[in-house]
Amino acid sequence: MHIGFLNPQGNFDPKDSHWTEHPDFGGQLVYVKQLALAMGAQGHKVDILTRQIIDPEWPAFAGKFDAYPNQPNIRIIRLPAGSEKFMRKELLWQHLIQEWVPNILNFYQEEGQFPDAMTAHFADGGLSAVLIHAQTGIPFTFTAHSLGALKMDRLHLTQDNVAEMNEYFYFGRRLFAERLSMNHSGVNITSTLTQERFHQYDHPSYHGAVDVKNSDRFATIPPGVNPDVFGAEVRLENEEAIYEKIQARLERDIFRDRKTLPAIIASSRLEPKKNHIGLVQAYASSPALQAKANLVIFTKGEDDPLRIKASDEISEIQVLAPIRKIIDDRNLWGKVSAFSIPSQSALAGAYRFFVQYRSVFTLVSLHEPFGLAPLEAAVSGLPVVATQDGGPKESLQQGDEKFCILIDPTSPEDIAQGLETVISQSEVWEDLQKRGCDRVLQCYTWKRTAQEYLKMLEKIVAAPKRNPDDLLPIHPYFMGAQTDQDVSLSEFSQLYFGCNTQEVA
Repeated sequence: MHIGFLNPQGNFDPKDSHWTEHPDFGGQLVYVKQLALAMGAQGHKVDILTRQIIDPEWPAFAGKFDAYPNQPNIRIIRLPAGSEKFMRKELLWQHLIQEWVPNILNFYQEEGQFPDAMTAHFADGGLSAVLIHAQTGIPFTFTAHSLGALKMDRLHLTQDNVAEMNEYFYFGRRLFAERLSMNHSGVNITSTLTQERFHQYDHPSYHGAVDVKNSDRFATIPPGVNPDVFGAEVRLENEEAIYEKIQARLERDIFRDRKTLPAIIASSRLEPKKNHIGLVQAYASSPALQAKANLVIFTKGEDDPLRIKASDEISEIQVLAPIRKIIDDRNLWGKVSAFSIPSQSALAGAYRFFVQYRSVFTLVSLHEPFGLAPLEAAVSGLPVVATQDGGPKESLQQGDEKFCILIDPTSPEDIAQGLETVISQSEVWEDLQKRGCDRVLQCYTWKRTAQEYLKMLEKIVAAPKRNPDDLLPIHPYFMGAQTDQDVSLSEFSQLYFGCNTQEVA
């Protein structure tokens, strides 16, 4: 089978360059790469379609073609869309419509053969798949990774601030693109059943786009972990260099007499929803934790964020500035460290470094659609304390059996108690370390993920064409030549709030 992966803001290359350096990146890039590699290893031809960037600050993404070593079935294809410079994903919509999708169609027309099916990732990839399907009939699966309406909820959109929020995030465009994607797709792929399918997709903003009760329209396929990178016994070529960098950062940030203490490890994008502030508050509120462990935060692209302002304004204002204030107010200097981890391999090495100090990994997101990071940490040998709101409740719990400690992310007290349990009790640490690792290796590998995806792709290729009456009409904004007809604020508000708001002029 020939499969196209649509991920316009993907920025893929053999070295995974810059993956930790911008809020647009993160787990979805790991997901797409590893899934593509697993499909290619099973003999399928895979094209990762992304946006070409000709920018001296992002030199790895300038070439039209790229490839992974010893992976002959996989191509990285970069096609222009908008400015040659890097652009944040919220600014790409009109360029996807006017340039990127036409460039994809022209590319395959010149090659003389289109993919058998597409798999679309995130809202911008989903919209691109909708437009390609409309012109070619190529079926696609849609994997949202996260949905905009839930982000709007977390940012507390109101009729008073919706215009300002929409001006930066273009939530109206995203919401309409997501509705089209889930409606026109052959199958919607979610990582979890309860939290993602029956919670996210059933948000009132998506009513009328897809019926979450219709099992033919959904498949639950969890992502996997690459044990060849994250395995507890793996040692990479640059493992020692990773350890040396970590030691240097700890010497910079941590008091000398505390360097051998266990660490509470957090690794995620600096976004408000990841709840770094709640974690720091939990640590600040617990003398027991401060006595027994340091707090270490792996940041994305910011190597000294506790002292130097972040380049990203939202990360700086909404996450880092409040954390610095807590550290100042509670005198936590010398107990907390934060620094950048540049790649997946470096992250794996960092986890293994901290295992030797009997450390613990934590993810305290206010909501986590799936949560791949805890699984990667578990395979590396770290016990996990994770949010009960989202994917970890399904991946690291089965019935009454728990493979991690689940906490209420809105309660600093509960976060602290969960961490204290693991840090303070060696038998709990050892039990969770073993059972967490075994659980992931048995249930969450990319080979298994790829096999389930391929079943869905074969299903939609063989399925009869959808009844046009079942498909939502494509909004005029997304019709290429009519990009001046933007999604109005009143249209967006009608879906999100259930009532009209004054239109944007």
